[in-house]
Order: sequence, then C-alpha cells, then structure tokens
Amino acid sequence: MSNDTEVDMKDVELNEVEQEKQPMTEGEAGNNYAISPISEKNGIIKVKIPEEESKFTGLTKEELMKVAGTAGWVKVRWALLILFWLGWLGMLAGAIAIIIQAPRCKPLPEMNWWNYGPLYQIGDVNSFTEPSKLIAVAEKVQAMDELKMKGLIIGPIHESSADEPEKLNLTEIAEEAGTLTQFQDVIKAANKRGISVVLDLTPNYKGKEPWFSDVVSTVVKLESALVHWLKEGVDGFLFNGVEKVSTVAPTLWEDIRVLIHNQTESVGKTKKVLIGVTDHSSPDDIVAVLNKTGVDLLLTGALRSKSALDVANTVDHLYSAYGQTRLAWNIGGRIAGQLSSLVGLAKVKLNQLLLLTLPGTPVFNYGDKIGLQDEATKNPIMVWGENKTEGEMTTFREFFKSVSEKRSKERSLRHGEYLPLFNSTSAMAYVRSWDQNERYLIALNWHPTETVTLQLKHAEIPEHATVVFSTTDDKNSNVVNLAQLVLKPEQGGVPSSIFISVASIMRCNRDMVELLKSIAIKRSTSHCLQHSMISSVSTDDFFI
Repeated sequence: MSNDTEVDMKDVELNEVEQEKQPMTEGEAGNNYAISPISEKNGIIKVKIPEEESKFTGLTKEELMKVAGTAGWVKVRWALLILFWLGWLGMLAGAIAIIIQAPRCKPLPEMNWWNYGPLYQIGDVNSFTEPSKLIAVAEKVQAMDELKMKGLIIGPIHESSADEPEKLNLTEIAEEAGTLTQFQDVIKAANKRGISVVLDLTPNYKGKEPWFSDVVSTVVKLESALVHWLKEGVDGFLFNGVEKVSTVAPTLWEDIRVLIHNQTESVGKTKKVLIGVTDHSSPDDIVAVLNKTGVDLLLTGALRSKSALDVANTVDHLYSAYGQTRLAWNIGGRIAGQLSSLVGLAKVKLNQLLLLTLPGTPVFNYGDKIGLQDEATKNPIMVWGENKTEGEMTTFREFFKSVSEKRSKERSLRHGEYLPLFNSTSAMAYVRSWDQNERYLIALNWHPTETVTLQLKHAEIPEHATVVFSTTDDKNSNVVNLAQLVLKPEQGGVPSSIFISVASIMRCNRDMVELLKSIAIKRSTSHCLQHSMISSVSTDDFFI
C-alpha cells in the first residue's frame, strides 16, 4: 500500500507541473475562443526586426584628404584665395587714394605758451584781493583758469622807493606785498593749472620814470636779480620803458635779453618770455621799439583813443610787419588804468571782443573782465563775490568768459590768419580763419548813435552766417545776411557788435536746408579728412 501511495503522489506532482506549462488563455476555452496550437507550446519565438537605414555622417579624414586633392577643388580654392587678395588690395588702394586726394592739413605755426591765451595783469596785489598780499592771489588762480588765462603778470613787488636807487632791492619782496613763501605758493598754484607766472621787475615803479637816472648801475643789479627769480620758477619778466634802457645801455640790455632767452634752451624748462611796455602808439614807432629791444611781446597804447579806421590801420601795419606771434594787444594796464575808464562802460564788451579776436596775445588788467572803473588811483579795489558783481559787472564777466572759451577752442581765433574786410571811422570788420577749420567774422560799430549797414562780400565768407556772440541783447544763433549786415548803435548801454561764425562746413541745396539745420554739424573740423569729404558737396546756400 505504501508503494501505491508513492505512485499517486508522483502523478499529482506531474499534473501540477503540466498545468503550470499551460498558457493563460486556456481558461477562456469555455468562451468559444479557439486556441492556437502554437499557444500550447512555450519557448522562444524568433522575431525578425527590419534593419535601420545607415545615415551619412560626413567624410572621414582620409576621405576628405582624398577629395581635397582632386583637380576641381584645387581650382576652387585658388579662385577664392585670389578673390580675397584682390578685394584686400582694392580696399588698400582705395584707402591710399582717399588719403592722397584729401587736402593736406596746414602745419601749425611755431607758438609759445603766451600765444595760446590771454595774459592777466595784477599791478597791485593789495588792490586785487581782500585780505591783501600774495597769499590771497594764490587763492584766486582758479578764477583765472576759468577765464582761460595762460599767463599771470604780477607786480612789481620788490623793495623800492621813488627815485631812490640806493633803496632798490630787486631780490627782496616788499613787506606790504607779502613774502617769498607766498610768492612761491602763487607759482605752484598757477603752474598746477597750466598758468605761467611773469614778474614785473621795473626798477623805479614808484617814481615818475620807470628807470633810475643811473641806468647802467641799475641794469647791473638787474642781471643778478634775474638769475635769482629764474631759480624760483618765474616764467618771464616785464619791464616798462624798454626803449630807454636799450638806448642808454644797449650792450647790457642785450646781455639781459640773452640771459632770459638762454633759459629756454634747457631741456624740460618752460620757455621764458620777455615783455616790454612803451608809451608809443603809432605803428612805425612800435615797429622801431620791437626791432631795437628784441622783446617777445610789447604792450603799447596802439588801441587807445582811436577811431575804428585808426585801429584797423594799426592792426594791418603791425600784422604785416611781424605776424601774430610777437603782437600783444592791450588797452588798460598798471599805469594806464582800467579798460572801462578808458573806453567807457558802453564799450567794454566791444573792446573785450576786439582784444580777444585780434591776431596776437591779448593782455587784460585785473578789472577789465567786469568793467571795474578807476577811482582815486589806477588800481581800484577788485570786486569779488556774486552778490557784489550783480547786474552789469556779471554781464561783462559772462561775456568775457564765453568769448575767451571760444578762443581757447578754435584754431582760427588762436592762431588763424587775419583778413580785413571793411573799415571806416566808426566800424570795422575782419575774418579769422585757419586752414579747414571754422572761420569767424568779427564786425564792430563804435558809433554811439548811428546804425551801420555793412555790405560784406568776399570769397572767404558766405552770403549768410549765424551769430555766435553779440554785445547787445540780440539773441545768438540768428542767421544774418552778410551782404546787408546791420550793426546797431549803442543799445542798452552797450554798442552793437556781432561776432559771427561763418564756418564753411557745407553748402546745401534749398531743399536740404531744414534737414541740415536739424543736424549738429556746427563743430570744429579738426579732422581734415572728414571736412574734405563734407565740403566737396556742391551747394547754393551757406549755413552753420
């Protein structure tokens, strides 16, 4: 019985294994579904999957080198290379052609520091500031820099008594003027802002004559004093009555001139200037003094109390004789007094404009920029502070500052050529121009009551121009007809004078006028190439 039981148990196990081998769909036979004979078999079914198409991934290095060496690609490469170099050479040739055909910039004239801007003269340091003395002058250097001054003429400040040569000490600063340390501070403050310092060493500045009777002994003392002040950093010297000393002691004067000018030969040193002052006012006398003394600049009375015709003739004569690098223009001065007292308040702006636009170096007394007037002396107390310079003084200063800034930026005004256009007893007009830079027309009317109409026609000027500065209340930027330029008489206490920019930037067809007015083309044409490309356009009307 035990054997039968073992057989039955084996059959049961075999049945269970057979059932596990049956597919899961077998239980659904009762639902009348046919059972595939394949489904009764278990195992691996071979499924055939279609092969993926191969994609092109580029040539291999070997294939690429093989193709690149074919004749066709070699020809293509050579063609592209030739085209590249032809294009490059074409652009190079075009650039060279433009440079060759462009007008050449005129070489700048040889100039010294005193030719680049106005000089500012302080004859009495105690009248210039409050508190007085040299220490206060150093604090006002910034104000001079704002007015674009390039030089500061100080003094005389040395020890001297009127007509007493035995008390002369050219190397000692007078106690009422300050100390050597204060003077050194002035030099440092000025040089820091690019302003050179010139010292007035006129020996007998407190006496009736600028030189003592014994000129020779005075000049001997002067030589050692020059060496002393040059070591202190002074950039030049001024002397009154230079024609006298050059006549009485010509050899000693030549030694002085050589001593000053030889300092400029040293490398790294600022060139030293020798300025003379004379009472002569006629052009012939001024030329004679310049020739005899050999000074770099000569302050004269050439522009004082003269009509417009005399002023024009004087400027023409001196400009033709010396050019502008040796010309200096002044009206006031330490001895002559303030500008406004010499010409009247009504003509302050007119004369400021004249001095700042003539060819040469303008020299102003310390009160000329605000219309300061002489009082008991020729050196009145300077007025400082906005609350003290309201009204007319502020107007004078702002006008002076505007024109001086324009002069410092424009080559035509700084070292441009001088072309007279018109002159009469009451009016004059002239043009300042330099190469391809903007040109400027200056027209002035001295007459107190009459209106003047100038008919200005010249190849250097257009038919129309824009007003840049006016001494009257007329608004700037007005377009005027130069063929009928009206200069009014004194208006609002100021005579009519117009400062006109007539830059030949572009002539435009009438259809383009409004368009060009909207474009900011009014600027200095410092880049010759740019200007030459613009000015080549043919046009009818001239606009700024």
